[in-house]
Amino acid sequence: MRIKYLVEETVPCELDEDQITRPHSAIINSNVIELARNAGGDENKSCVIYCLLVCLEWFRWQSKKELYDADLGQLRAAACQILAKRIIESTDDQDYLFQELLVKRFSHLQNSERTDPMSAVERAVDLHALDIIGSSGYQKCIKYLWNGWIIQDELDPTQFVFYDKLTSVNYWNHVHPDRLKAPAYQNAFQMLVSFIYLALYTAAINTVNPDGDIDIVEGILYVFTVGFIFDEFSKFWKVGRWYLGFWNVFNCILYALMTTSFVFRCVALSEPIDTPERTKYNVLSYNFIAFSAPMFWCRVLLYLDSFRVFGAMLVILKQMFQETFIFFSLLIIIMVGFLQAFIGLDNTDAEEAPPMTGFIFRTMTNAILQSPEFDSFDKFSPPFGMILYYIFTFVIMVLLLNILIALFNSAYEDITGNATDEFMALFAQKTLQFVRAPDENVFLPPFNLIEVFFLVIPFEWWMDRKRYAKLNDRVL
Repeated sequence: MRIKYLVEETVPCELDEDQITRPHSAIINSNVIELARNAGGDENKSCVIYCLLVCLEWFRWQSKKELYDADLGQLRAAACQILAKRIIESTDDQDYLFQELLVKRFSHLQNSERTDPMSAVERAVDLHALDIIGSSGYQKCIKYLWNGWIIQDELDPTQFVFYDKLTSVNYWNHVHPDRLKAPAYQNAFQMLVSFIYLALYTAAINTVNPDGDIDIVEGILYVFTVGFIFDEFSKFWKVGRWYLGFWNVFNCILYALMTTSFVFRCVALSEPIDTPERTKYNVLSYNFIAFSAPMFWCRVLLYLDSFRVFGAMLVILKQMFQETFIFFSLLIIIMVGFLQAFIGLDNTDAEEAPPMTGFIFRTMTNAILQSPEFDSFDKFSPPFGMILYYIFTFVIMVLLLNILIALFNSAYEDITGNATDEFMALFAQKTLQFVRAPDENVFLPPFNLIEVFFLVIPFEWWMDRKRYAKLNDRVL
């Protein structure tokens, strides 16, 4: 509440945003920064950045709900970001900055309930606070997390500590299984596994088994898929809805296609050899595998977004996909209206000709794809059918598609104009995906199946903690 009151008093009315965001601002001056820094007192001093992010979320919510003060709410939200950025950049003690201000997890009361513990680093990514993410101290912290110089505490995986053997000259201290927790190593390993997964898929789709048997390549391919499914499920179970994103949904669709293919293959194997049913299900299984080929290749981009060139491109594509939601919302409403009109015209001619519902769907779809069929409507309930189709084509091809192009252009300009900060936000999000799901023993897919079936199920429930940890290290 102190932080919220401070921001409201600092920004009491609408101002030019540049007066707040520019360096050496007369509004966000050194006195205001010190007041914010000491708002928690000596006992709660480390939660200031977290509280500023909570206020940031509150002011954004307020600007959406109270439209008459929307600009003021956005301005105060910007002030929260600038205050947090100034505090981060003016903190000289790096250890205190990382462990206390950024990666230490806090909770607050929301609707009289305690929220899940979350650090300032995580909350900034969730809120897409680009000013905070782009600060030097924040990026240094992300670099430390990425390289494994700040790691999960062995006693409490939800907290982070500095890696105490970072400067050790002993080789084996840096080849220890615990180093696999570092996002940099996890990403490199997952990239390698991803290319192997793609190679297995290529070999499987190019060596079709007419008899329906599962060869060793296909078997390994399905094992990899099961490992990825277990990994996605475990991370979602530990992190919750915050883990869901575009790539998670994308991967789930791919794994669903592969699972469907495997089910049809099993059904085919249950049928006698050289029977039409076995051939049918075998072909259907391969069709599902072949259908997923574009997704297999696009999946590689998931592990290349740590490179700036690919990362910026993926941010642009993600934003464009979000903008298409507006287009398709308008498109669906308009299509339903015209579809009902065409079907109504078709019903009036039902006694003279068979229903043409399939024809209507096809011609409307072709119009959306910029290939209208005007000649087909010459004899469709004249003159109403032709007039209605001309209007539909005009609305789709001239109005809606140009709106879509304008949305894409706007999204492209917004991202490219702020490409550096957007990439840093993407990289921070990628880093946190590795460290957000606390795991004492990191078995990356598909080797997580070894952990599940040969360690967790037979040993974890009865073996003491130290012996189980040593067993995991031996297996790793």
